[in-house]
Amino acid sequence: MGKHTGFLEIGREIAPKRSVAERVNDWFEVYQPFPPQKVSEQGARCMDCGVPFCHTGCPLNNLIPDWNDLVYQNRWEDAMRQLHATNNFPEFTGRLCPAPCESACVLGINEPPVSIKQIEKSIVDRGFEEGWIVAEPPILRTGKRVAIIGSGPAGLAAAQQLNRAGHTVTVIERENRLGGLLRYGIPDFKMEKHHIDRRIEQLEAEGIEFRLNCQVGVDVEFGELRRQFDAILLAIGAEQHRDVKVPGRNLEGIHYAMEYLPQANRVVAGDEVAGQITAAGKHVIIIGGGDTGADCLGTATRQGAKSIHQFMIHQRPPEQRAEHTPWPLWPVMYREEPAHEENGKREFAVATTAFSGDESGHVRKLHGVRVGPSPRFEPEAGSEFELDADLVLIAIGFAGVHRAGLMEQTGARLDARGNIVTGENYASSVEGVFAAGDARRGASLIVWAIAEGRRAARSIDEYLMGSSLLPN
Repeated sequence: MGKHTGFLEIGREIAPKRSVAERVNDWFEVYQPFPPQKVSEQGARCMDCGVPFCHTGCPLNNLIPDWNDLVYQNRWEDAMRQLHATNNFPEFTGRLCPAPCESACVLGINEPPVSIKQIEKSIVDRGFEEGWIVAEPPILRTGKRVAIIGSGPAGLAAAQQLNRAGHTVTVIERENRLGGLLRYGIPDFKMEKHHIDRRIEQLEAEGIEFRLNCQVGVDVEFGELRRQFDAILLAIGAEQHRDVKVPGRNLEGIHYAMEYLPQANRVVAGDEVAGQITAAGKHVIIIGGGDTGADCLGTATRQGAKSIHQFMIHQRPPEQRAEHTPWPLWPVMYREEPAHEENGKREFAVATTAFSGDESGHVRKLHGVRVGPSPRFEPEAGSEFELDADLVLIAIGFAGVHRAGLMEQTGARLDARGNIVTGENYASSVEGVFAAGDARRGASLIVWAIAEGRRAARSIDEYLMGSSLLPN
């Protein structure tokens, strides 16, 4: 695939980032466009490696060597078709996926891997620019009706697949805009929301119905949906917050990341948010070192925080791939997001022990301690400290689906981690009710959400029709 000697002649490149001084003053995407000729050159680095381990790294089983080769040959429209054969929304994964495919790239054993994520993003963006991506409504309808609760990547992927199988699909979303966490959890500097809007236009043109501002379990009873639809898919995400249970947690000014980020996104979209949680002029502390914590960091920077600290309880990872995660596994290693280049102090091996506040009940200090490695996280004697804090953001993950409301009405069984229990066919413990994405597997990657949505769609199609021609 690609040019036989390309990996020997051409080095790895990705799109350059806008300067920090420029990008922290707006909400536009960090990365600049990447010229088509550069993309073709990067496609040339894909080797004829015999066994393409990039396939094993990708939950969608993307045909990576195929579209790398097509881009190298400047057959962009063919590359776009191959890309969409396994991925409904490569413009989302090309911006947001951490690219486990690149960690599994054979070239990556001893050289920088192929720029798979950059090539993917470039192909789909050109597909939209050239008008190659159009609505593909089904020729025939089956007469079966499917409701999908949740319009995140899992729900949207399932909706498109089921609609193309000929079923009548209704997506029900509690918010005023579609996209789930793509819309309200991911800041615009990582993905501008017009990418969601243009995909929704395609889905609507294909015949999918969307109901907004409708919370199942409140505005409509789940039992009513059971009577109206032949099958239901729960794609509701994993939104049960993990908390920091220490003294002072009830003080004002301490919020979950997913209280803070959606409000910022709404304001960027032009909405008015009464009593918005903002970092402007404040000492901000972010508890949690993952992607959500980095999103909080970039958002607080753009809001004009006075200072920002980000704490993670684990030890700092090694600079290179850890020995216990050898190729082609996803490597444990130190990583930086663009937000870390912009602002803030990032510290590892720190545990929060308490918060203290002022007379009005607002947080003013975080109390912490340095700790040893997991799993015990033993405090280091004499390492206690305190730090000014006007706004504390908790970004330490999620513990499954919300239990109240919708899930109580479904009666679907949950596992010990708070995820909806399903069989291999994505069917829950309730007849005709399926689950996919974070609601089923726990908080995970966008690429897994799309993969789960596609696989659940095939299972629902089989349930309704007895067999399915949808890809698995």
